[in-house]
Amino acid sequence: MAAMASDAQLFEENFRVTALSAPKYDRVDRITCQSNDGQTQMELDINKELFPCSIGDSLHVVVATSLALDGSKDDERGWRDASKVGAGEATLADMFEYVCYGKIYRFDDGENGQNIKAYTSFGGLLMKLDGPYKKLTPLRVDYVYLLVKKI
Repeated sequence: MAAMASDAQLFEENFRVTALSAPKYDRVDRITCQSNDGQTQMELDINKELFPCSIGDSLHVVVATSLALDGSKDDERGWRDASKVGAGEATLADMFEYVCYGKIYRFDDGENGQNIKAYTSFGGLLMKLDGPYKKLTPLRVDYVYLLVKKI
C-alpha cells in the first residue's frame, strides 16, 4: 500500500466477518463485518461465486478513487483498459482478490451523533459503512473502487 498516493486512498481497514445474512439471491451474500479496532461496521453484498466468505474470515478493505499505484487519476481509460494484454502497467487491483467500481450515493448521521453512515452501490451490490466521522468523511466523493482481499 505504501506505493499508493494517499490522496487516492480514501479508506483502509481490516475487518472480521461476523455474520452472513440469509441469501435472497443465488450468487449474492450480504456479509456483516466489524473492524479490528471496533469502531467501524460494514455490510457488503458480495458475489459469493467470485469471493466466498465465511464467518470469522479476516478481510483487508480499501476504498480508492484510482487503481493507479501512484494515485494518479484514471482519466478516460476505465478499469477494463488497465487489464488488457500488453498494457504492462501494474495496478492496485493486482494486489486484491475482489474489486468493484461504484457510486457513493448517500450519507446519514449515526444515532449517537459521532458516527456517519456511507452507502455505496456497485452495480446493485450495496455496501454500508458505519463509523467515526474522521474515518469516513474522506468518502464524500462520487465514484470509488472497492478492493478486498482475505488476510
